[in-house]
Amino acid sequence: MAQNIQHNGKVILAGAGCGDPELITVKAARYLQLADIVLTDRLVSKEILTEYVNSTAQIIYVGKQCRRGFSTPQKSINELMVQFAQEGKLVVRLKGGDVSIFSNILDELEAIVSHHIPYEIIPGVSAAMGAAAYTGLPLTARGYSTAVRLLTHYKSDVVTAAYWRELAQTDDTLVFYMSSETLDNVVDNLVKNNISEDKLLAVVEQATTPFQQVHIANLYDYESNCKGKAYTSPTLVIIGKVVALHEKFAWLQKPVAMGEYFKPVEDIQYENLIREELEIEK
Repeated sequence: MAQNIQHNGKVILAGAGCGDPELITVKAARYLQLADIVLTDRLVSKEILTEYVNSTAQIIYVGKQCRRGFSTPQKSINELMVQFAQEGKLVVRLKGGDVSIFSNILDELEAIVSHHIPYEIIPGVSAAMGAAAYTGLPLTARGYSTAVRLLTHYKSDVVTAAYWRELAQTDDTLVFYMSSETLDNVVDNLVKNNISEDKLLAVVEQATTPFQQVHIANLYDYESNCKGKAYTSPTLVIIGKVVALHEKFAWLQKPVAMGEYFKPVEDIQYENLIREELEIEK
């Protein structure tokens, strides 16, 4: 006998953009107005949650905080999406940046599809695009670069020696996500492989927010000027000839304020989430 599958609920996997709340898409904002449940990452502007989410929706914080504190396990996020959708609710899974760039969308898609739940994927302005625009760095500027690579280097053994050689020699613009803590190693490998001296390094902290800061360095001066520096999350690293354009085309000159734009999620919010999960499992 065929399985009786109910399709009353739905999951929307939506990108919120990379900081500036006005960068959210019209479509994502429309679904937030319709949502019953919003499962939100930490890297989502508070203004989006207060201005776009309808007043009757339940907002649940399921963000990751790396080594800074409790992070919601991916398994728990998947279970919450499935549970609420099976109850017939419209669930918006809201992610910082774009949903398809260095996020756990594959795990979430597999959970949704395996339970025969209808879904949509809504793109968002990724950190790379936002940081490039708000620092005046056209990533594929004619005469500077014809391609861009989106990379991550969260631990020292994820890139082979052969690939480091290729990265050092390419004229592609290199954009590293989630790599501020391993930046010393990134620069060291590129310098060891004789990266051209006309390629510069830009470290963009909290891109597109009022706290955005941009640090420009020559890769060969990095060790004496920047090595060991700690940066505020989220941080994006751009390496290439296009970085030289920042001085001429930067339009967001100075941070309006100092501090963290994306606040750590309060422990009480995670405690409430855990209680809800325990109730679901009962």
